[in-house]
Amino acid sequence: MADITPALIAKLRELTNAGMMDCKKALVETQGDLQAAVDVLRKRGMASAARKALREAREGVIAQHILPGSKAGVLVEFNCETDFVAKNESFRAFCDTVARTLAASPGTDVEALRVEQVAKTGENIRIARHQRLDVTGHGIVAAYIHTGAKIGVLAEVGAGLPATVEKDDFKQLVRDITLQIAAASPLAVSRDGLDPAIIAKEREIGAEQVKNKPPQAIAKIVEGKLEKFFQTVCLIDQGFVKRNAEVTVKEHVAGVAKQLGDEIVIRRFLRFQVGEAFVG
Repeated sequence: MADITPALIAKLRELTNAGMMDCKKALVETQGDLQAAVDVLRKRGMASAARKALREAREGVIAQHILPGSKAGVLVEFNCETDFVAKNESFRAFCDTVARTLAASPGTDVEALRVEQVAKTGENIRIARHQRLDVTGHGIVAAYIHTGAKIGVLAEVGAGLPATVEKDDFKQLVRDITLQIAAASPLAVSRDGLDPAIIAKEREIGAEQVKNKPPQAIAKIVEGKLEKFFQTVCLIDQGFVKRNAEVTVKEHVAGVAKQLGDEIVIRRFLRFQVGEAFVG
């Protein structure tokens, strides 16, 4: 039998907001499998969150760099041992240098820079991950680093006409989209971008929650639950934060596109959060 520790129970409770005993029972039932325990609690209607970031106990920052012309950019996660180092100006300068280097030349070996920073700080410094976006066709790449540098966003937004990307209204829209992604934490731009396995799991959990309802009602209820899920995790279906969710992101983008007389498309995005590992 798996060792169901108080720490594991607390972690499950943090993820689901379920009661302590319910969490313990779910972990016993799943032999300590955290992911499976989340699913068990959700199927029983005891978990209030479909998706929540499970933060590992580590410090660090997210850094970004956009190349001149806004046609390419990178997002990088750096880890260190203490918050003191994460806030240190020298460490932040190192992070910016690495991001700038990787943006200019993705294949560059930055290990020497990392080793030098380890010597300066006396801490284990790790470049946890980095990813680059390049514009396809007309459009721009923009970045946003949230206060504290624990969350970073990189997004590519395209336009049909080259003149559109130079307009202030387009640039403001792209900035607003990066803020939306940071605040609302979507999984994909649209429903088409979601992993089919995620949708299948949501459908299964929704059906389990209403299994005692009349058969003819189950399908309709499950579709309603899926619709609410899409509105939570699909960027264009989310309520636009800057307008207090009065319109969806899709509707807001369409409004700006009409104003500019062009077609605007959110093509893709990255959202990094320090120490994240998603469950659910």
